[in-house]
Amino acid sequence: MTTKVDPWADIQGKVDYDKLIKEFGTEKLDKHLIERLESDAKKKGMTLHHLIRRGIFFSHRDLKWILAEYDKGNKFFLYTGRGSSGEVHLGHIVPWMVTKWLQDVYGVELWFQITDDEKFLFKPELTLEESNRLAHENALDVLAVGFDPKRTKVFIDTEFAGTMYPIAIRIAKKLNFTTAKAVFGFTNEHNVGAIFYTTMQSVPCVLPSVIAGRNIPCLIPYAIDQDAHFRVTRDILPKLGYYKPAALHCRFLPPLTGPGKMSTTGSAKDSTIFMSDDPKTVRKKVMKYAFSGGKDTVEEHRKHGGDTTVDMAFQWLTYFEPDDEKLLDIKRRYEAGDLLSGELKQILVDTIVPILLEHQKRRGEARKAIGDCLIKDNKWNG
Repeated sequence: MTTKVDPWADIQGKVDYDKLIKEFGTEKLDKHLIERLESDAKKKGMTLHHLIRRGIFFSHRDLKWILAEYDKGNKFFLYTGRGSSGEVHLGHIVPWMVTKWLQDVYGVELWFQITDDEKFLFKPELTLEESNRLAHENALDVLAVGFDPKRTKVFIDTEFAGTMYPIAIRIAKKLNFTTAKAVFGFTNEHNVGAIFYTTMQSVPCVLPSVIAGRNIPCLIPYAIDQDAHFRVTRDILPKLGYYKPAALHCRFLPPLTGPGKMSTTGSAKDSTIFMSDDPKTVRKKVMKYAFSGGKDTVEEHRKHGGDTTVDMAFQWLTYFEPDDEKLLDIKRRYEAGDLLSGELKQILVDTIVPILLEHQKRRGEARKAIGDCLIKDNKWNG
């Protein structure tokens, strides 16, 4: 069965990322670009981010070009975002981790869009008031990642629409319904706001350029399911005199129960690790729901070892354990049968709990700094 990957699909089952590269027309993140990123990091006394090193960021558009522009002195800015339909979980944090790394390595601005309008338009059960409330809560989670507050601008679409709308309608005028239907699968049942929405997600690609009065390159790190929006954007922006945005694509963090993309809806919430979860809750979820690659009995496991390719505790460690040697040692021990499934799950718990506790601490501190980073129409000076 083919796994559908688009901005609104409930993605279940194994995702063929090589196939997506061909289907979406992106480029594989090759060793030459990875070495370039590593070299730039070393200049700042940093190392290559493990999510790039391990191929979790696997694809790109025009990364070589944007780094060439950077070398010429045409410094790029970063743009990424979040749809405010619920609490932030570990899967949401994955692209943000590399976004922060890029900000630290290149010393650039980040424009972070929270799309309360999108979630209201696409989720029938969600009120605009609730989506906006969640947007303000999610903004605290954004700052808790550790972005440089002096170089970070967070905005919520409905509160920044006065600034965004004049750009959005220029983009909308270049997007016909035939294209929108072909790319997003719209039908007669979709509301007109949903059809218009992608133009709002295109705006941050050029907003700093509009404000500065000159073309500034844009780099967007995001999960591959959002690519449809930016394929449309890249077709339209040159017609308006702007650069195409460059992109870095990451794989999904699978749910504890197996392949796919973590979800915050229905029973899937039970096997999702939220950034607000306490240590007891984390342990309970991991022990109960993390799919094991171990054998049925201890004796069999000791003899034959476990399968790390399907074991979700190990797969999650590839995202959240930055030490390559430590990860390799865990892999060897588990596959040799020296490490049991329950012990591997406990290693995962011990790895992600400190990440969550640190995030929760910074989230509390972010309440004091949010006023400096959250921009709105009525307080925006450009």
